[in-house]
Amino acid sequence: MGPIATLTSRSPRSLRARLTLAAAGTILAAVVLFAVATVLIVDHELRSSLTTALRQRAEEVAQLAVSAPAVLDDPGALESPVSGREIAVEVLNAHGRLLARSESLGAELLPTGGVTRAALRDARPGSETATIGGRPFALYAAPIADAGGPAAGGVVVVASDTTDIAHTTGRLGVLVALVGVIVVAVATLAAALLTRRSLQPLGRLASAAGEIERTGDPARRLPDAAVDDEVGQLTGVLNRMLASLESSRAGERRFLADASHELRTPVTTLLGNVDYLARHGADPEVLDDLRHDAARLARLVDSLLALERAGEAGARFEPVRVDELARDVITRAGANGQVVAGTLAAATVTGDRDALMRALANLVENGLVHGPDGGTVTVAVSAVGGPGADRGRSDGERRAPGSAGAGASVRVSVSDQGPGPGPARRGQLFERFWRAPEAAGRPGAGLGLSIAAAIAHAHGGEVEVDGSTFTLTLRAAEALGDE
Repeated sequence: MGPIATLTSRSPRSLRARLTLAAAGTILAAVVLFAVATVLIVDHELRSSLTTALRQRAEEVAQLAVSAPAVLDDPGALESPVSGREIAVEVLNAHGRLLARSESLGAELLPTGGVTRAALRDARPGSETATIGGRPFALYAAPIADAGGPAAGGVVVVASDTTDIAHTTGRLGVLVALVGVIVVAVATLAAALLTRRSLQPLGRLASAAGEIERTGDPARRLPDAAVDDEVGQLTGVLNRMLASLESSRAGERRFLADASHELRTPVTTLLGNVDYLARHGADPEVLDDLRHDAARLARLVDSLLALERAGEAGARFEPVRVDELARDVITRAGANGQVVAGTLAAATVTGDRDALMRALANLVENGLVHGPDGGTVTVAVSAVGGPGADRGRSDGERRAPGSAGAGASVRVSVSDQGPGPGPARRGQLFERFWRAPEAAGRPGAGLGLSIAAAIAHAHGGEVEVDGSTFTLTLRAAEALGDE
């Protein structure tokens, strides 16, 4: 089997297995470090304690060699265990000749190595390890003061078998290793159980998400987590995302249904007139109906495109003088002087000029269509500064989706002389294709206010209504620059 087949046949480890192995590896490393440190520390302490005992014994014998050298020749004078340990002693003169020794040494002699020579030559004490009779020993050499007597200027060498220390540290190492294995096994089992329990919600989450993917149904929801931890927070975020997708899909379906319904009427009329022309030839009245239906269809398609592109306005942002924009809209509207200018305060925003002009033109057209016959539509521009820009709004105002900044803002209001929409209908004003029952015979497809609200939202602003006054609120260019 080739390397590619080997890689593809190897099943990936689960997250639970990886977490368990990581926990086990970390605990194992900690236990090993603890065991090694424990054995080393105990061994060091035991040997340090032995070295201290040897030094004390060597200093005692050295003082005895100066104060009472004859005592060294007494049998058993050097046989004095320290802390229950048997310590061998040799006394050498300044020439390295043996003067006295412990009977416990028998025929063995302590090595006269580096520390012994250093003590004889430099009168400097020291310690080392050596092997005597195949057993490990710790040695300590202490110089004898040159105060007369046969041992003057000599050295005392003491030694003790360290086999018991090696056995003690060995048994300790085995015990610590055994306990460590048990600790690692128990900790690994606990980590596996804890990881399994912690990841069970993720498993259910993945299973439910896979089922939603399989069915393609955003109306379904992920199961709620039992606890409010990171998994619970993730579940809540994903469920809110699914709710948003469901709402978006429902909005798209509703939009397609409404668009199809609105397009069906002009298309049906066009087909009927074309069929009439095919049967009876050209007729001025029928041609006029054709032009009217084609223009209506073109306006509807243009409105649909404008609604779709409203969110893309950010790519063409630039400084826009709102007062000049209002004058252009008033001039283009014409309408036999029905559109008049109110107070047009000089104000600048950062936005897409064409999109903002369309939003304002839609508000003006809404006033012309739904205001009284022969009435006027007034356009005004005002600048409002500071966090209190939202003060003064009446309880009856209705905002379209979107929110303006808390800093300086620019408000463009369009007012007609009609009564305005009733409070019960203000919640539907900015819905696509919504039209009041009494507006059935008036021109329009119910998209003008939706487009204006979408453009305002793309600019970080809003459209609100109070009575018959519709106000487009945008953040001033200075406020945008401060962010």
